[in-house]
Amino acid sequence: MNYYVAVFNSRSATLAFARKLKSKNIPCAIINTPSGIAKACGISVKFFSEDYLKVEPLVGKNPSFFGFYSYFDNVRF
Repeated sequence: MNYYVAVFNSRSATLAFARKLKSKNIPCAIINTPSGIAKACGISVKFFSEDYLKVEPLVGKNPSFFGFYSYFDNVRF
């Protein structure tokens, strides 16, 4: 399963973004930020790659946003 991780520099921004996705009925999960990503707050928002086009505009101009990273995983959430 392909998925993306949205990474923020702030835990509060990460949690707020997850709430925003859930309010739009976009499945997501809060996970520990993968170790290969530096400059992050320690948690990230994981979502399915097929939802990327719905998720990307929701970031807006959030100054805490660090970036999106794509990953492959065999586990669904």
